[in-house]
Amino acid sequence: MIFAAGLGTRLKPLTDHMPKALAPVAGKPMLEHVIEKLKASGFDEIVINVHHFANHIIDFLKAKDNFGIKIWISDETDELLDTGGGIKKASGYFDEPFLVHNADILSNVDLKAMYDYHLKSDNDATLLVSPRKTVRYLIFDENNHLQGWVNKDTMQTKPKGFVYQPEVQKEYAFGGIHIISPTLFNYMGDEWTGKFSLMDFYLNTCHKAHLGNYIKEELQLIDIGKPETLAQAEDFIRQIH
Repeated sequence: MIFAAGLGTRLKPLTDHMPKALAPVAGKPMLEHVIEKLKASGFDEIVINVHHFANHIIDFLKAKDNFGIKIWISDETDELLDTGGGIKKASGYFDEPFLVHNADILSNVDLKAMYDYHLKSDNDATLLVSPRKTVRYLIFDENNHLQGWVNKDTMQTKPKGFVYQPEVQKEYAFGGIHIISPTLFNYMGDEWTGKFSLMDFYLNTCHKAHLGNYIKEELQLIDIGKPETLAQAEDFIRQIH
């Protein structure tokens, strides 16, 4: 599943006229880069959620003949559902583990290797992480199971009651790519409806769901959601190819 429904407010004024997913990077929309990487990794069925300028994305896919694979649209034009709500709305498409990828992320991650790693695990979800320096970290135990989240600047933690213990826990930066098994939907009861964040769901469910990680030590990743990173993305693409 590719998240392509966002408003792209950080890319204004460009996104006043087009969806963020169609912003050009090295001569092609960022969405095309992601689809091509998924295809090259062996994925041949994709769900794309849409909201902002939804018809632009639908028309683009039609013009490209869906890149020769099966592509379904999860239509959120009535209400933008955020990451968690978007996945729950699209849940009927998934009867086996699926990869979740933002339209505005480019990386050097081997997506097939990550997917195969998840299949061998007992995880309900596997999150891409790396040891890069940041402010906000996901916290894992010695078995690489998600325990919580911390903001190192403010020392705010999530979920409620989570105690940050750096001497016994592992901290990693999240890379914005997930592999999810349909078993995860068993934890999305009535309290998780409508618009909600997938990360909030993870943090409030990690004490009962099996949420693991896939560690990429030499992660090269760029989030092209801002004008300055959009300008850097062309060089980034040359580096990772």
